[in-house]
Amino acid sequence: MQLEDYLAVPFILDARAARRSDGTWVCRLAYEELPECVAEARSPLAALDELEQKRIMYITERFRQGLKIPVPRPPLRWRP
Repeated sequence: MQLEDYLAVPFILDARAARRSDGTWVCRLAYEELPECVAEARSPLAALDELEQKRIMYITERFRQGLKIPVPRPPLRWRP
């Protein structure tokens, strides 16, 4: 796979409200498969912008180093 292929992978986004130690609430976004990709901000859009920058940097750096890049597991299949 090429770098562009990894950057196009649709990772599963985890979104939560989180309370900081100072008592303020923020939007916390993360990709479970990419452990270093976590962002917090008061605005969901600001958190998403930060998270996307981290995702691109994380994947690009691992690709350049020849390290394995995690990808999401395939969806579960429903069986009647």
